[in-house]
Amino acid sequence: MDMKYFDCHSHWATDKGYLFRTDAEREQQNKIWKTKFELFTEDSQAEYFRKNKVKTILDISWIKELNIDQMKQYHDYVFDVQSKHRDVMFGQWLQFNPKTHGKEAVKEFQRCIEKNVGFVGLCVNGQVTGLPANEPEWEPFYKASIDANSPVMILTGLTGIGQGLPGGKGIVLDDGHPKYIDRVAAKFPKLRILAARPAWPWQDDMLAILLHKPNVSYELHGWGPKQFTPTLKKEIGKRMQDRVMFGCDFPVLRYEKVIEDWMSEGYSEEVVTKVLFQNAENYFNN
Repeated sequence: MDMKYFDCHSHWATDKGYLFRTDAEREQQNKIWKTKFELFTEDSQAEYFRKNKVKTILDISWIKELNIDQMKQYHDYVFDVQSKHRDVMFGQWLQFNPKTHGKEAVKEFQRCIEKNVGFVGLCVNGQVTGLPANEPEWEPFYKASIDANSPVMILTGLTGIGQGLPGGKGIVLDDGHPKYIDRVAAKFPKLRILAARPAWPWQDDMLAILLHKPNVSYELHGWGPKQFTPTLKKEIGKRMQDRVMFGCDFPVLRYEKVIEDWMSEGYSEEVVTKVLFQNAENYFNN
């Protein structure tokens, strides 16, 4: 099947933007995702996307603990690179820690939206920040996103960050339970929410929320489709085929393997086209 792909969530693989910053973190990548650490230049990263016929939204997630002036420099960096590779870089997810930056983070989020150099959306990481998605500190971001008609990504389920480390690096998995997505969706019916990652071990909870809340859609980065639960696999081919979108999680996972696995799962050509491209194309250009 010759087609294009829309990757709703991956990370930067350049020296300046790479997700993992220390040697220990980069060694952990191999343990958790079974892929080796490799740096790309800004141009070779874009060429890798072109080679794989991918349009992507990237997440430079680790900068959320920097001060605002430092964050601005990184945000301007990603937008500058994106402006040179708009054919394969659709946009950016931005992460913040409201406990650290408060109102200044909201102003920076709005500044990035107003630059108008491609899609800009908020990514809520309740587990790493220790602030579940329904906490009031997130509400100014949600209101700004509604005003901009920009979807918000809310991470849910098991995270590879901290996995296997003492105390899970202090991360509480329950802070990413889909019940918080349900509460946000109920309180902000105009907010377009993209639940992100298979919500294991709460997969059925997430499916129930999708059935109940039409303002919630689903994106499945971080896991290969062979590892999805039987229930999720079944729903992708049936009731969820218009609500589920592809995410790769490059560079810890690679398109060559993940897309091949999607193709081998026995879904119809219509379903595969929807999940790997068309649903996201419709969603983000709405």
